[in-house]
Amino acid sequence: MMMSRLMLASWETIFHRSLMMAQGTCSAAEYQRMGMEKAAAMQSSVTALMTGRGQAAVLAPFVTRARANAKRLRRRK
Repeated sequence: MMMSRLMLASWETIFHRSLMMAQGTCSAAEYQRMGMEKAAAMQSSVTALMTGRGQAAVLAPFVTRARANAKRLRRRK
């Protein structure tokens, strides 16, 4: 279930951001956010992995951020 949520939220986020890029409305802050959120999610994920908290805890940072981005970008319209 978690992988499905991640997949759907990621696709929606990619769609919105690609549209913004194509229209030339993607701000420098949004570009910076793309990189920063990946690094933060990876750090949380590696910490969960190294402490043996399980697969759900390893995926959770990515799912949380992808869903938040999809929701935020959906409201941007």
